[in-house]
Amino acid sequence: MALSKEQVQDKAQALAESEPKEIIKFALQEIDNIAISFSGAEDVVLIELGSKVARKLGKPLQVFTLDTGRLHPETYQFIDKVRTHYGIEIEILSPDRDKLEAFVKEKGLFSFYETDHLECCGIRKIEPLKRKLAGIDAWITGQRKDQSPSTRDAVPVVEMDPTFSSADNPLVKFNPLANWSSKQVWDYIRMFDVPYNELHDQGYVSIGCEPCTRPVGPGQHEREGRWWWEEATAKECGLHQGNVIASDTK
Repeated sequence: MALSKEQVQDKAQALAESEPKEIIKFALQEIDNIAISFSGAEDVVLIELGSKVARKLGKPLQVFTLDTGRLHPETYQFIDKVRTHYGIEIEILSPDRDKLEAFVKEKGLFSFYETDHLECCGIRKIEPLKRKLAGIDAWITGQRKDQSPSTRDAVPVVEMDPTFSSADNPLVKFNPLANWSSKQVWDYIRMFDVPYNELHDQGYVSIGCEPCTRPVGPGQHEREGRWWWEEATAKECGLHQGNVIASDTK
């Protein structure tokens, strides 16, 4: 069943200090048509926790990922490794071929270095995501408050999606890792021997498309490895654009 706006607000308060596993348990118990969004990075923790919860509940686990066509080889290999390791299907979402071909023909493959990344992300990420979200009632993301102090510092553990929800599609968004730090995520990965993307061992902390991601140095925040040629406050691709709007109104 779907949750009403009032129920979401109540649960946002009730679950505000809960552990990720409890938040995922509530999400999978209450909503059948729900999916985990997997980026191919440390958010694999969502699949580790979700798999455990789903088995106990006797429910299938729906997972999807966005194949922009520009990911690192290591990320593609990792996505397949996760699929095999957990024995799950991972739905691969691709950009609309005609829109992508027209964009590349007009702008080339690296136009974002001269303008910004939003048009490219819109075609490669947002459009496929919209298609997926139109067919589900809720999604689970790996957002954390410490990922981007300028745009994610107030991310709640559950909310009505501020970007993709509409009157016709009241979409619920769960962010179970919101209150965890990067250290807590990595402590969990190491403690439970969770598989992870090899790029993390090469200095990549935040992992996205290959042209727009680079390793960070000592003392640098993880988001400095994404879209490094742009203003720091703009470092969202649009998947969580509601965070930018919220930060602008503070």
